[in-house]
Amino acid sequence: MFPGPLGISLSGDALTRGTWALEARQIREHGIGRHRSVDDTPAGGGAGMVLRCDVLAAAIDAVVAPDDPRPRLLMSPRGKPLSQARVRALSTGPGAVIVCGRFEGVDERVISARGLEEVSIGDYVLSGGEIAALVLVDACVRLLPGVMGKVASGEDESFESGRLEYPQYTRPREWEGHAIPDILNGGNHGAIAKWREAESERLTRERRPDLLTRRKD
Repeated sequence: MFPGPLGISLSGDALTRGTWALEARQIREHGIGRHRSVDDTPAGGGAGMVLRCDVLAAAIDAVVAPDDPRPRLLMSPRGKPLSQARVRALSTGPGAVIVCGRFEGVDERVISARGLEEVSIGDYVLSGGEIAALVLVDACVRLLPGVMGKVASGEDESFESGRLEYPQYTRPREWEGHAIPDILNGGNHGAIAKWREAESERLTRERRPDLLTRRKD
């Protein structure tokens, strides 16, 4: 599953150039017994299987030294929602160790014993943490110097300023009876900046008013 979509386009080019690196490790390498078991039934009963604490701890210890400064992240639907601010902090840090859970969940003891920070990419449940990890890595990699063409490409986007991005247009000037707003063709950069700010505010108020509340807080 890795690098998957991270191996193409901008992130793939940057991976080839060595701007960033990825090392995928298989938890099953540390499994128990002849079948390399990594999970067991939930204590107290219930459906599904739970990743064993001893197996997952061994997998983490195999790649993380005691003095490793990288944050240890566990992709989990019960984690703190991933934000652009957190992504930007991660992109300027020493990297990250990302644990991808499977099955019903992870033994709670390894979360506390290995200092795992639970991170969620949304209020829904996936089959495993791998897709969520791809999302997190992509969000970080695109902010690394030299990955995107222009620094401004990342500064004017949704969530960077606590608002959604303003509408974008390009050629043709008219299409199926719809024209580009005249103000964008006038060359008045001050007026264009004000229009974009107003449109950003409007869209945020209509679609994500919670962002405006957070900004005030």
